[in-house]
Order: sequence, then C-alpha cells, then structure tokens
Amino acid sequence: MVKRAKLPIGIQSFEKLREDGYLYVDKTAYVYRLAKAGVPCFLSRPRRFGKSLLVSTMRAYFEGRRELFAGLEIDRLEGNGPDAWQPHAVFHFDFNGADYTREDALAQKLDVQLVRWEESRGIVAEGSLGDRFAYLLAAAHEQTGSRCVVLVDEYDKPLLDAMDDPVLLERNRTTFKSFFGVLKSADEHLQFAFITGVTKFSKVSIFSDLNQLNDISLNRDYASVCGITEDELIANFDGEVGRLAEELGLARKECMGKLRAMYDGYCFHPAGPGVYNPFSLLRCFFNRDLGSYWFESGTPTFLVRQLRETRFDVRKLTDGTLWAAEARVSDYRADDPDPVPLLYQSGYLTIKGFDASVRVLSLGVPNGEVERGLAESLLADWAPASNPGSGKDIYTLRSRMLAGDTDGMRDVFFALFASIPYTHEADPFENYFQTVIYLVFTLLGQMAHVEMHAAVGRVDCVAECGGFVYLFEFKRDGTAAEALAQIEARAYAAPYAADPRELVRIGAAFESGSRMLADWEARR
Repeated sequence: MVKRAKLPIGIQSFEKLREDGYLYVDKTAYVYRLAKAGVPCFLSRPRRFGKSLLVSTMRAYFEGRRELFAGLEIDRLEGNGPDAWQPHAVFHFDFNGADYTREDALAQKLDVQLVRWEESRGIVAEGSLGDRFAYLLAAAHEQTGSRCVVLVDEYDKPLLDAMDDPVLLERNRTTFKSFFGVLKSADEHLQFAFITGVTKFSKVSIFSDLNQLNDISLNRDYASVCGITEDELIANFDGEVGRLAEELGLARKECMGKLRAMYDGYCFHPAGPGVYNPFSLLRCFFNRDLGSYWFESGTPTFLVRQLRETRFDVRKLTDGTLWAAEARVSDYRADDPDPVPLLYQSGYLTIKGFDASVRVLSLGVPNGEVERGLAESLLADWAPASNPGSGKDIYTLRSRMLAGDTDGMRDVFFALFASIPYTHEADPFENYFQTVIYLVFTLLGQMAHVEMHAAVGRVDCVAECGGFVYLFEFKRDGTAAEALAQIEARAYAAPYAADPRELVRIGAAFESGSRMLADWEARR
C-alpha cells in the first residue's frame, strides 16, 4: 500500500509544515522573486487561499532559516553567495483570530505586538503606537545592521469586522493611518514589506499614505502565487486523486472532471492559469468526498444582505453578462453600494474574460462549490422558511420531481412563495420572483437548466430528473394556460421529441399584488 501524504489541513506555519513532513506545493520561487525585487507589495486573495502560509514562508526566508527550504526551488535560486540567506529583523503582524468588534480591540492588538518586540530587543519607547513602531524599526536596523522586513497578514480583518458599525469602522481606519503610515517615512529602515488581505479598501492609509505599495493582485506573474494549478495538482496529489476516484467509484478521468467542476475555476489575471481552491481541495482529499468545504467555513452574511438591498440581479452571477472595469474590482469602498468589487475580492466571483480595448473584465462564479453555496445563502435570505425539512425546501422538490409528482411539486412552490416575509415587499416583484425561481433551479444542480434557448425563444427552465423531462414556463399576472400555450407555440418540446423519458410541460403564474403562486397546470 502506498503511504498517504500528510495533508496540511489548517497548517499555516511554514516551519511546522516543513519540520513535521507535511506535503508542500512549492511556491518558493515567488518568494524569491518578490524578495529580490524589494518593492513593498500588496496581495488580495479570498479567505483560506494560502495567504497566511505564504507570509509564514516569507518570514522563514527573511529570518535566514535555510534548513527549512532544503530541496525547494528557492534553495537553488538563492545559492551560496556572500549575501545569501542573510537574516533580517522581521515584524510579522497577523490580524487573524481576533474579534475587532470591540472599540479598542485593534489598538490593543497592536500594543501587545509592540510590547513583545520592545521587550525582546530591550527597547523602551514612548508616544503613540505609530511613534513606537517607527522607533522600533530604526532601533532594530541599528542593532542588526540589516534593514527590517514588515509582513502584515489579513490587514483588513479589523475593517471587515466593523462593516456594520460605521463609527467603529472609521475608528479602525484612523488607527491604521496613525500606525502603518509610518512605513512611508521609515523607508531607509525597510528591506521589504508585504501586506495581504481579502479586500483592498480605498482611502485606508496603508495604501494612500504608502504610495509606493505595489498591488500584485492582478499581476500575471503572480496569478498562481496562491491556490493550486492543475499542473501542481497532478504533480503533487497523484495518489490522492487515485484514492478519491476509488472511494467514489469513478474512473480517474471522470474524478478529475468532478474536481475541476467543483473546486477549480479561480483566475486572477485574464491570461493567467486557473487555480483550485486549496482549502477545499485538501479537505476533499482528506475526507475523500466532494463536499462544499470553503463555503461552509464562513457565511457571507453582509454580502448576502448587500445583494438584496441593492436589488442585484443574481442571475448575472452565472449568465455571462456581468462586466466590470478592471480598476473597479481592485478597490473597495465601504460606502459604495456596488457589491461586485467585494464579491470578486472575496472569491464569489472570478475573471472569465477580458476586453483589452476598454480594460473591462467579464466576471462569474468560479465553480460549483461557490455557485451552490451562494445560492443556498441567498435563498435562505429571500425565503427564510425554505430550510431543510420544512416541506418548502429544495430536497422535497427534488424528491417530488424524481417521482413525477407534479401535484407535490405545485405544493412546494405554493408553500415556498406563501412563506415569504413581509420585509421583502419593498423589492420589485419582477426581480423578486425571478430571483427565487433562479435560486431554486440553481440548487437543483446539473439536472436543471435555466432559460435554455430554443429555436424561437427560450424556455424558462428545463429540468431533467430521473425518467422525466420538465419544461417550465412562468407568467407574471397571467394564467397557467397562457404559459402552456407559449410552450406549444414556440416548440420548446421539439429538442426532446426522440427522448425516451416522459415529457412534462408545466405552466405557472404569479400575482404581483399577493406575491403568490396563483395558478399551476401540468400537461403530460
């Protein structure tokens, strides 16, 4: 039996990963390139995408810990010259793991970091947090004879935690301004600075004051600095793919296709390679199951709320019509109602195409895991009573469709729309009912296709379920008979004339005033 690789589930320490023999996908060539360029950089990537491990790797490199890099690409690149593996004083700020919803939480976090470093270097400093940090950089430079390295991991956590509290958000911004603003004037003491986060908040001093900071988030050379490319997957996880295929009873090629559909699809430059979500991929191999791991690790409640409050047409997430200027997806402003930049930076959208003539990106959901997870979160917000076991849920609907029970399907739809709370009355009805229908059929997965094109138009939905093919046509303030007549008049059933499965035509009508499913008719 081939020994299984030690998968680094939740391991963010490069030192622990290397010393304890966990599998490591070698990204050290990127570390070398960034270090030798010497330019302060910012990198935005979604949560759980390997940013913390990248920062930890940089820390080990700048501390001169060559033994941890034996056999890796950077060991060859660095070589044995007189300046190779020179240690530097590294100031590593990690904003993960703390709750910044308290008024002074951010200032206390910074103070604790400074006290630890001051004590370790025998330094006594006074003044503001920023003054103490500036003094610390200068003193460490003098003590070691080498310029300092500043690494900031998940800088935006204190800002994202305060999204629902404008006063606290502004306070945390001000704290950042007084603290990290000193990096600009401390340039003579800095060898390198690297900052990561999910979002790049405009008007935050870490960017506006440190104007030499180079944003590599959309840089082609670093498009796969985080995440796992397919070549890296094949080279490093051959045995894991084989074991997963065996567990699922799939041929290896079919297993790769399912992995690709579920976890691949992220793209961080129009000409860059696609990458897999590393967190989900590792969890999938560990559990030997194609689960929704990344989306389950955090609920984007503020994103869901923003999508509804801005009346965003969620069908654009998958229909290929969502475009955004390149500059717009790079920055995020808390007072901007447009959810697209935050959706992109958070990993719910990714690059699908690019129009170079006008510098505009085509965006869409990256893969099946994100599409389903986002649809579940949105449906729970639009229709809170649709939880599993309620009789108004997607699983009940699916079972009725598998059984060919059109009356039962009707009951699910009636109950679902009757349960919508009054708070949604402010939404335009057109957007409201189309959104709920879209989400329902998205959650049916591969068996359902929304707005499939036919010869003389497009049917609202086709669902292929077991021994049945369902053609749905929905009408607003009309009748089910009118919907069925449209199915016949436009020959929506023609592509299935030779299909051995039973064809079921369903017409449904909704009333704008009551916001309810008012009429339903099925024809076999």
